[in-house]
Parts: sequence; C-alpha cells; structure tokens
Amino acid sequence: MLEIVIDVAHGLTYLHLYAEKPIIHWDVKSSNILLTEGFMAKVADFGFARTGPTESGQSQLRTDVRGTAGYVDSEYLRTNHLTIKSDVFSYGILLLEILSGRRPIEARRGPTERITVTWAFNKYQTGNVRDILDPMLTEKVNEDILNKIFDLAYQCVAPTREVVERLWKIRRGYTKIQRI
Repeated sequence: MLEIVIDVAHGLTYLHLYAEKPIIHWDVKSSNILLTEGFMAKVADFGFARTGPTESGQSQLRTDVRGTAGYVDSEYLRTNHLTIKSDVFSYGILLLEILSGRRPIEARRGPTERITVTWAFNKYQTGNVRDILDPMLTEKVNEDILNKIFDLAYQCVAPTREVVERLWKIRRGYTKIQRI
C-alpha cells in the first residue's frame, strides 16, 4: 500500500515540477490509477489535464469547474481557479480511499458517515485511527506509520507541505521497523 501511494505521489510530482511545462492532472482518483503486475502505480487518464501556469509568477488557471464529485478541491469549486494544489487535494482524498476502502462520497451511509474525509478526520482527531482502516485489509499496519499517513492526508486536503518528501520519511521509518 505504501509503495502504491508513493508511486502516485512521484507521478504527480513529475507532472507538476519536472515535465517540460507543468501539468495539472485535474482528475486524480482511484479509477485513474493503474497497477502493473508488480503493483507499481501509474497515473492515467489525462482527458481533463491542462498545461499548468507557465508564466513567471502565475500559479493558477481559470477554468470551468470539472472533475469527479468527492475528489474536487473545494477552493477550486469556489473560485474556478485550478492549481497544482487541486491535484494535491485529490491525492489526499485518494489516500483516505485507499486506507479506508470507502469511496469519497457514500450516499447510502448516515449523515455523519456520508462524506469520507469528514468521517475519517473525526475518527482521526478522536484517536480512533484503527476504525478508519478498511476492514478487508489483512496486512498488519504499524500505528505510528498509520498516524503519519493520515496526517499527510489531512495536510493534502489543506496542503501546507511537500507530500513526496513526507512520504519518503514515512517509508524510511517503515523500513526501519520492518528490519527490527
């Protein structure tokens, strides 16, 4: 699981920072992540993708609102200004989906559980992190690593830090734990 979320973060980092011109994917979601036979994740479906801001000092594009409900950045919905942070927000929602096994919007659930990001962070903030995990997940997950990933997801939906660097640190800690 950790390797998959790191692969996706690498793909988005490449698009945002290392492509000839910055690219905003604009539709980061689970169905747009493909897995190879070796479970290496690849970001796919660039139908909504846009070349990002290319002029010095420009950080956003004005667009008509598009995207998939539950993954779309609320700031983008409010302003129609698409930025790299819009992809980072969607990535945070994807992290929660992978960990919880729940879609971003679960219409059949009760009002307090319908919006996965709200439900998950209520659980997270009250210390019930294990309750968020997908019940089908059979892999044992270290509590410290789990808290770091949920913290990262929270930072993505309110982005303030570099996602890939934090994932690398989480993986280094996980690797150390595995050796013990």
